[in-house]
Amino acid sequence: MKNKYFFKQVTLLVTHYNRSQSLEQLLKSFRDLNCNFEEIVVSDDGSKEEHLDVLKSLQQNYNFRLVTTTRNKGLGNNINKGQDIVTTPLTLYVQEDFTPTAIFPERFEKCVKLITKKKELDVIRFYAYFEYPYLKNPEDGFYEMDFKLWKPGYKKFYVYSDHPHLRRTNFFEKFGRYIEGQKGDVTEYGMMMSFLKNKGKALFYKDFTGLFIQKNSEAEPSTMKRNIWRESDNFVISQMRHLYRHLKFNIDFLK
Repeated sequence: MKNKYFFKQVTLLVTHYNRSQSLEQLLKSFRDLNCNFEEIVVSDDGSKEEHLDVLKSLQQNYNFRLVTTTRNKGLGNNINKGQDIVTTPLTLYVQEDFTPTAIFPERFEKCVKLITKKKELDVIRFYAYFEYPYLKNPEDGFYEMDFKLWKPGYKKFYVYSDHPHLRRTNFFEKFGRYIEGQKGDVTEYGMMMSFLKNKGKALFYKDFTGLFIQKNSEAEPSTMKRNIWRESDNFVISQMRHLYRHLKFNIDFLK
C-alpha cells in the first residue's frame, strides 16, 4: 500500500479554463498518489457552461473551493482571485494541464520541510522547459538559483515561472499582485521582474521534468496562444529573438 501524505500547511491552488477533463486528471492523480492537502482551491477564468457543469460535479467528489468569474479576465486575475482565498501558510500552485509523477509526494514532503526551515526562501520550482543556468548549493536534488546581473546570457532572468511551484501564501506582500488585463506571457514576465527586483529567493529541482508532466490532449489543447516570433525555429528569427530578450530583460531590470 502506498504511503499516505497529508500536507496540513499547504493549499493546492489550481487555475482552470475550459479544460475540465485535464483538471479531473490532475485531481485524480493526486488522489491516486495518496497526496492530500489541507485544502484545494480551483480558480476558474470564465469557462464555458459545459465545463462549469463538470467542475461542479468534480467539486462533490474532490471537495474543493471553487471561485469563478462571469467572463474571461486572463491569467493574472485568475491567479489573484484564487490566491486571495487561500488561508494556509503555503500554496502549491499548479495549472490544470499538469500531472504529478509517482515520486512527487516524497519529494514534496522534503520541499515543505525546506521552505519551513529556510525562512529566506520564497519559492521552490518543480518544472521548467530548460535547466536554470546558474545553480549552487545542492540539497537532495534542489539547487539555489543564483541570479547575478553580470552573469552572461538572458536565461538567468528566469528565476520565477508560472509552472508548478510551492510558495508562501503571503507572496503578494513582497512581490505584488499579478498584472491583470494582459496576455499570460506579459503577466508572467511582470512577476518575473518583480521577483528579481524584490530579491526573491528560489530553489530549482534539477530533474525539472521528473516531478510533473505537462499534458495537452487533442480534446483539450493548450489555451495559451503564442505568435510565430516566440515559436519559430528559423535561425535568423531565433537569433533576433535572443538578442531582443537579452536587451529587453536587462533594460527592464535596470529601470
